[in-house]
Amino acid sequence: MKTTTTNIENWNRPDNIPEFKVDPILVLILSFLTYGLYLIYCNIKAAEVINAICEKELISTPLAVFCGCCFPLHVYFYYLIGKKGLPKIHFLTGNRQENKSTLLIVLKFFFPFACAMIIRGNLNKLYDN
Repeated sequence: MKTTTTNIENWNRPDNIPEFKVDPILVLILSFLTYGLYLIYCNIKAAEVINAICEKELISTPLAVFCGCCFPLHVYFYYLIGKKGLPKIHFLTGNRQENKSTLLIVLKFFFPFACAMIIRGNLNKLYDN
């Protein structure tokens, strides 16, 4: 009798983190050039990486897409990343874990590109180690 093994999904395991390394300054430039459309793409990729790090779906892809278009969802997106995503990244990189959700929400009101740059800078630390 032949036994079959089941495929274990490992898309969201920390050892299988999708690589999306972009310089934060490039995020700023591309966001200005595309009138903010690049931020939607950047949100999708950041959500994929954070979901892989947290080993669960913390931020769904539709939420990442719609948060670029709808203001309340955008605030919720940055709250989730600051509250649950970035502390996990800091833990993996060996930095001090801190809650940056308030900083991201306040910056979102005045300069949303800065939020994307902060998130991208923290995600890039994963690939430097």
